[in-house]
Amino acid sequence: MKKILAAAGGIVGVIIIGIILIRVRETDVEVTRERTKAGFILNGSIDDHSWGQAHYEGMEQCAADLNLEVYYRENVPADERCRDCIEELIDQGCEIIICNSFGFGEYALAAAKEHRDIYFFHAAGVEETDNLATYFGRIYQMRYLSGIVAGLQTETDEIGYVAAYPIPEVNRGINAFTLGVRLVNPDAKVYVEWTQSWTGETEAQTATEKLLDGHDIDVLTIHTDTNRPLDIAQERGIWCIGYNMDNIERYPDTFLTAPVFEWENFYEPHILECLQGKFAGKHYWDGVETNTVALAPLSRNVKPGIAQRVEEVREKFLNETFDVFYGPITDTEGTMRVGEMESMTDAEMLNAFDWYVDGVVTDVE
Repeated sequence: MKKILAAAGGIVGVIIIGIILIRVRETDVEVTRERTKAGFILNGSIDDHSWGQAHYEGMEQCAADLNLEVYYRENVPADERCRDCIEELIDQGCEIIICNSFGFGEYALAAAKEHRDIYFFHAAGVEETDNLATYFGRIYQMRYLSGIVAGLQTETDEIGYVAAYPIPEVNRGINAFTLGVRLVNPDAKVYVEWTQSWTGETEAQTATEKLLDGHDIDVLTIHTDTNRPLDIAQERGIWCIGYNMDNIERYPDTFLTAPVFEWENFYEPHILECLQGKFAGKHYWDGVETNTVALAPLSRNVKPGIAQRVEEVREKFLNETFDVFYGPITDTEGTMRVGEMESMTDAEMLNAFDWYVDGVVTDVE
């Protein structure tokens, strides 16, 4: 009889939980019955096969799930024209504004302070208000994994890295990638060239050619919003690791993998919070456990055995038993930056990366 009562109790519990979940879901659906307008300002285009398209595809999935009407503004420069776009979108009835570039920060902040009834999201931003949230993904974790791929794939031990600007976000990625490389190949070096542009194809081509002409590079990676370096790698038969999106179909003979964003996994829950009146003006920095960041599937070009090594480290991220910037870590001058049994704080990783780990070669010191 006790067993029967226990079983019955369990069934009742399941039913109660089911009713609660249904009510929660009904609440979620209720706030999406009416169509909501959102504005999205991009520094690039929605079909760039990179940063812009990754945001666009994630937002389109979110729009379908949450009944949004999204107005996109492409190739917006980081100047007063950004603020003009924001005002235009608000005039069109947008209740949510998303800006996808660090350079839009001052304009998003000013608009948020003026329009307290509008929700704002700023990618790669550093300052929040009650109605402005900043966000990014812990893509450095995936950079580290892609570094493992590069370190095991290279035959020359010379790896190229085309980067936009020497800012903490980019430096963090260079350092994470290099630590991954050096984990499996302590003799390898990572050579960095700067474009001083996110989207400029001419600048990216110049930096790439300088790298490839000046060193015996056989693996190339990028932190730009243009894929021009990958085009050149394909032309020269050099292995490449992309960024933002899986571009194996564009570079079938040279593409290895890429650290990628799956922005729908960020946008959907947080825009739903806007619709529910639960918005929080804070900084979000989501890691692999949220599926906001991922490593694109390793292509057939990757050497056998590398996938297993990558998966072993990925599991450590998921289990939260390891993160990239755990010591000991030394810089290019041999100075200990992170001691043994120590780790960098989020604040340090976000704001204080003006140095490079051992193994990086760049003209910025």
